[in-house]
Amino acid sequence: MIVTKDSIRPLHCLVVDDEPIARDGIVDLIEGTDFLSVTATCSSAMEAIAFIKNNPIDLLFLDVNMPYLSGMDMLETLDTPPLTILTTAYSEYAVESYRLQVVDYLLKPISFKRFYQAALKAKDLFNLKNTPSTENKLSNQPYVFVKQNDGFVKVDMKEICYIEAMENYVKVITSNKSFIAHQTMQSMEELLSSDLFFRIHRSYLVNLNHIHSITAGHVVINNCQLPIARNRKKELMESIVYRNLLGK
Repeated sequence: MIVTKDSIRPLHCLVVDDEPIARDGIVDLIEGTDFLSVTATCSSAMEAIAFIKNNPIDLLFLDVNMPYLSGMDMLETLDTPPLTILTTAYSEYAVESYRLQVVDYLLKPISFKRFYQAALKAKDLFNLKNTPSTENKLSNQPYVFVKQNDGFVKVDMKEICYIEAMENYVKVITSNKSFIAHQTMQSMEELLSSDLFFRIHRSYLVNLNHIHSITAGHVVINNCQLPIARNRKKELMESIVYRNLLGK
């Protein structure tokens, strides 16, 4: 389904929850949102898997805790799962939801405000994935010029692994070299694409494409461990999930 300005329609939603009251609650929230529409409801993961195989679904509202097959297990059985918003009464599944690249994670009881925020995120992702005019900014990164000594150096943004702050200068580390640029971290952050680079710490700006792994408090790039600020990790994980959902 390709979305254009002339063919905007509500997102087709499937609600999966083994508890009838919880199911009805999500349905009520969907019916109160003008860009969502309930296609069907299922009381088990097995029923939902069978339904998805034979029916187009844009957005899945999926309960985590269900008998026999959990929501998490269900997602892992699907080759190409639809955009998914997890619902659960237990916060400990939040980290696992990032691995499964879900749109959002809603804790029960769910307020309409929080539901609407998650639904808007899903709508934006759906439109970005399906609008022909959407530019893939990451497929053809431009060069940037950074100040060095008395002139400027031309650098391909895709080649930059990360940037380290050094008072009024920065150290630029690329795939095959490093050099000092006579610019501040703030100016580099403004210069580089926000789709490609993320400020993980006041001293580090990293290229998301060069991240090898993320641990409790570090990002690993080129065998170097770079610290993640405590208040930046959640946003970093969300940014990575967002890019993956868009196929970037």
